[in-house]
Amino acid sequence: MKKQKLHIKKGDNVLVLTGDSKGLKGKVLVVEPDKQTAIVEGVKMVSKHTKPNKENPQGGIIKKASPIHVSNLMVVDNTGKATRIGRKLDEKKNKLVRYSKKSGEVIR
Repeated sequence: MKKQKLHIKKGDNVLVLTGDSKGLKGKVLVVEPDKQTAIVEGVKMVSKHTKPNKENPQGGIIKKASPIHVSNLMVVDNTGKATRIGRKLDEKKNKLVRYSKKSGEVIR
């Protein structure tokens, strides 16, 4: 079965559209295409209780970013505005590139 392509990639700056973190912007750290989720830096932070271990000998409560569904995220282009993403063929490189539908600029 072919994996569905997502409009979000690792390293993109995104805007959260819904939920408790609505309106926050952040950088995508991890994308999971099979679950259609992404982990965004500083967004949807949860408290995780941990036992003492090698990394954290004291144990306690750790703040951690949890996954958010990609349908709730929108890519922010170079101008700083949220935009929809399209794909078009770049004649120079003969490759598919992502572009901003609002400004028409190629993303990254």
